[in-house]
Amino acid sequence: MPGRGRARRLRLLLIVPLLVGLFGVPSAGPVAGDELSDAIARQKALEEQIKSQQGQVAKLNALQADLQKQISATKKELAGINADIVAVRAQIDAMVIQIGLVQQAYDNLVYELQVMDTQLARLVDQERAKRQELRERKALLAERIRAAYETDQTSPLELFLSGATFTDVLSEVSYSIDIAEQDKALAEQIAADRETLAALHATVEATRGQTDDLRKETAAQKRELDRQLADLEVAKAQLVELEKQTAAELSKQKQAFAQLETNEAALKKSIAEAAAAQRALEERIDRLVREQARAGNIPSEFNGTLSWPMAGTVTQNFGCTGFSWEPPLGDCAHFHRGIDIAAPMYTPIRAAGDGTVVFAGPNPYDPAPKAWIVIIAHSTNLVTWYGHVDNAVKPPAVRAGQFVRDGQVIAYNGVTGRTTGPHLHWMVEFNGSFVNPRLFL
Repeated sequence: MPGRGRARRLRLLLIVPLLVGLFGVPSAGPVAGDELSDAIARQKALEEQIKSQQGQVAKLNALQADLQKQISATKKELAGINADIVAVRAQIDAMVIQIGLVQQAYDNLVYELQVMDTQLARLVDQERAKRQELRERKALLAERIRAAYETDQTSPLELFLSGATFTDVLSEVSYSIDIAEQDKALAEQIAADRETLAALHATVEATRGQTDDLRKETAAQKRELDRQLADLEVAKAQLVELEKQTAAELSKQKQAFAQLETNEAALKKSIAEAAAAQRALEERIDRLVREQARAGNIPSEFNGTLSWPMAGTVTQNFGCTGFSWEPPLGDCAHFHRGIDIAAPMYTPIRAAGDGTVVFAGPNPYDPAPKAWIVIIAHSTNLVTWYGHVDNAVKPPAVRAGQFVRDGQVIAYNGVTGRTTGPHLHWMVEFNGSFVNPRLFL
């Protein structure tokens, strides 16, 4: 019928806004707007959270890199010749502190991962609920649209032609418009729900991706931390062994000097004699160096670094010590001006650098028993001393005036002079003063 066609066209005109609201850009109501705003706010909060986590990962990576440098330095020191126990102990103490910082940063990362897992689970639940709500609203709208087309209702024109009053016609039209407005509002809510759901889904995916990345990063950091902890334990064990060896060598020295220490007068006399012999020999060496320099056998400056003359256990480092048999220097009552390296008898001693031998033999100013010494001038201001070398079975392998190369055997470890066991007393004289040999290595 023509009237029914017009009525359906009227309903179609009323449904057009529904489709615009469903597939176009709707003007969301207050409730939908709040949900969408919350979803967008969660996205922004997640972005800030990800930035914060990336900063924490970067901080942890920096801590790990710094710790790796410390581990490498400690390994190098322990693997090198004549490790410095004091330096290694300081390095290990620093590593312990750094490990603590790394562990704390790692724990924070694990906590962040737990937070992300919790947030992801909550967001997934929210997305599931919103998706179900959207399905229900779509189903409701579809049912209402079908009812609008399928219900056989009398058109306003048919009512008018059938003799109904104008009031009846207006009432019917108003009812149809009210139904359409409700459907339009429902369509707008569905469109807003879709937008909210899209924002929720994007947040879920971003959270899932960040959680996966964080889990991988946390696992990698855990592997690195475990490896560094293992390296620390190895370094500690090596240090303990080194300390045992040093303590054993020092115990021998202390036992040998114990008898001398009981006679304070004899000890003071012995120290004074050794100091006087040392000064007298220093003056003689200075003259010999000047003579060799005038002859053109010694350069004015030394280019390069020095090498360890012998491998062994360092029983005394350079500096102020608590050993009563060392002479005083400045404010220090007992100062050791070289490095003592304990090693088996007849261990080869090598030149620490290229240079000219200026002295090889017993110290003529020493009281008996005299210490045998080899002294090499590397330049006019850099001289190395090698004391307590053997003179019986294997006397010095070089003579005064001879040019030697870095690493060349110059003598053998011995027990000449006042010594408690086979060791090398190595000294470095720079610009007329004895300095720490480690500075030149």
